[in-house]
Amino acid sequence: MDILDFEVDRPLQFHWCGKFEAPDADWIHMNRELLDFELIIMTKGTLYIAADQEHYVVHEGEYIIISPPCRQYGYQPSDCSFYWVHFSYHDQRNDPVHHTAAPGIPGADEPRILLPVQSKIPRADRLTVLTKQLQNCDIKYRNMNLTNYTLTTLLCELYSQLFLSGGRTAMKGEKLQLYSDIVDYISWRIREPLKVGEVAAYFGYNEKYITTFFKQVSGVSLKTYITNQKMELAKAMLTDSLEPIAQIGYDIGFSDNHNFSNAFKKATGQSPSEYRSSYAERKLFHQ
Repeated sequence: MDILDFEVDRPLQFHWCGKFEAPDADWIHMNRELLDFELIIMTKGTLYIAADQEHYVVHEGEYIIISPPCRQYGYQPSDCSFYWVHFSYHDQRNDPVHHTAAPGIPGADEPRILLPVQSKIPRADRLTVLTKQLQNCDIKYRNMNLTNYTLTTLLCELYSQLFLSGGRTAMKGEKLQLYSDIVDYISWRIREPLKVGEVAAYFGYNEKYITTFFKQVSGVSLKTYITNQKMELAKAMLTDSLEPIAQIGYDIGFSDNHNFSNAFKKATGQSPSEYRSSYAERKLFHQ
């Protein structure tokens, strides 16, 4: 596994970003000399892209970071859409450490992040929201400090999803397995009107035990966790589609728009329409 090891004691350098949608099923990525890093976050379809002699297949829900300098080109048609971000590493220094095997995870006080060149994204909705925020910062404010730090936050989020356990390292054996299984089960049913009692019943525990266990491990109640996950999904849907707000609420398990709007505003401080306006969808076809 090829892993990039970035020092983040200061932010990475943002260049530009956007969202690309293939105009038709016959589109092939352009052939060009890539002189900066490109992060590609796939939102639909499959991208067939090469860097020099290395050919990659990037599926929906995955990302790839292509390092400079290289000849970048498509090697077969790609019917797809993706977000893209170009950046450089510390004042045009484009040589992070490369590892061919997984290194040790940096300590909490080490300003480093590890990113495989290509991987599945555990929580693609969170990456979508951050990428939209980066795009919004670039277009609205044109402040290099803001975009540089937002870019670095995006990459740190990706690193955290891939390598950090969110406090689970202290758990072992059955407790770690139970927590992971609960999180996976919620992710599987996140679009349904899921209740704490249903989670408890599925795993064969009473509601009080499962609630106490989950809060001890994660620091938040199971009910709050479920709601937060729904709100993260709603954020991604609001910023990356023009689907009616009421339909988005229904799609993530709310019975009516009033309940969805109240829950969303309580979680974010904004109504769904205000949030959508803040990060209005922009489709940029150049890249």
